[in-house]
Amino acid sequence: MKRLLITGASSGIGRALALAYAAQGASLALLGRDSERLEQTAMTCRAKGAFETQAYTVDVRDQEKMSRIIHEADTHRALDIVVANAGIASGLSPGQIIETPAAVRAMLDINLSGVLNTIEPAIAMMQVRHRGQLAIVGSMAGVRALPYSPAYCASKSAIHMWADCLRGALAPHGVGVSLIIPGFVKTPMSARTKSWQPGSISDVKAAEIIQRGLERRRGIIAFPYSMYLAMRVFTLLPATLVDGVMRRFHVEVPETSERSEAP
Repeated sequence: MKRLLITGASSGIGRALALAYAAQGASLALLGRDSERLEQTAMTCRAKGAFETQAYTVDVRDQEKMSRIIHEADTHRALDIVVANAGIASGLSPGQIIETPAAVRAMLDINLSGVLNTIEPAIAMMQVRHRGQLAIVGSMAGVRALPYSPAYCASKSAIHMWADCLRGALAPHGVGVSLIIPGFVKTPMSARTKSWQPGSISDVKAAEIIQRGLERRRGIIAFPYSMYLAMRVFTLLPATLVDGVMRRFHVEVPETSERSEAP
């Protein structure tokens, strides 16, 4: 029986992944900000056969509370897999030149600091036991920059690099690191983006691919793989050429309503 902690479990990929593991009788610790939706996910997991399910309402930006919850979940039953999935999307609307500074900082707080707040407490626990797996959800937008979503690309590319570093550093200690790089997945978050979405798949299908990759302890779980290869090729081509091609696509990514205020 596996024990998992999943952030962003109230919807999208996080919810689908929780349900997939619930069907296998896993023990689940689910984290999310929306208490009502999170409890609905937890109830569905229990109905699907989860061994046990705890729901923790928390904002991943709260470092102290995140550390406390992760330690509590691990003390209850040792965590085998920790999935840092919580994240938001944001971008430039038509005619917008730069993103609102407060929105940019909120994006980085959630997508980058939120991942750090999830993974850092788990590293020490797993390192002591010399086992465990850390899964970090990135994005194709972290492979090559997209001109219509600067802060989102920045946040995802940062965690890509961090995950790659961790994988090499933690392998000798028996701790695996998997970087998950999804393409377009049909979730409430992606529904806000108006664009051509090639290779789009359901969150259920995405969860199946992720689960299979985690079971095989793959360092990189990218899908669709053809898109991942294309994005990697783009990084080798002249930047101005790729930028010009990217600008030809009509993309509308609403700016996030999240804000981070200075103290």
